[in-house]
Amino acid sequence: MKTRYTSLVDVKKSTMQKSERLMQKANADLNSATMALEISYNSLNDVELPENGKVSELLASRSLIQSVRNSISHNKEWIKFAKRQVELAKEQLKLDMIEHEKFKYLELQEIKEIAKKIKAEEVKALDEVALMTFARKST
Repeated sequence: MKTRYTSLVDVKKSTMQKSERLMQKANADLNSATMALEISYNSLNDVELPENGKVSELLASRSLIQSVRNSISHNKEWIKFAKRQVELAKEQLKLDMIEHEKFKYLELQEIKEIAKKIKAEEVKALDEVALMTFARKST
């Protein structure tokens, strides 16, 4: 049954679904950031330090370690950012779900009112039919 809230419910539902997709994307980004950090830590563990040899090899390994440390730092910041995005997406999804439920409730209330009016009209029509039938029997 169509009400004045039906189109609003549809719009709110599509907004809610969009928020759900954004939430899924934010979670996927957080998972990617976590995996990148794990890979960075593993690559730090894989770096072998030279115990002897040329100074250039020592400097190269030191540069490699510094690069991996920068990567770890960057990935930690990425995780922090991704967690914030997940929280924002969660808040938006919560708000959109509340809005959707609110308009669904209003639509349901209007449907109940319409059903009540229809029922009252049917009762009135049945009363008229009963009166007409009773009037015919009494004559």
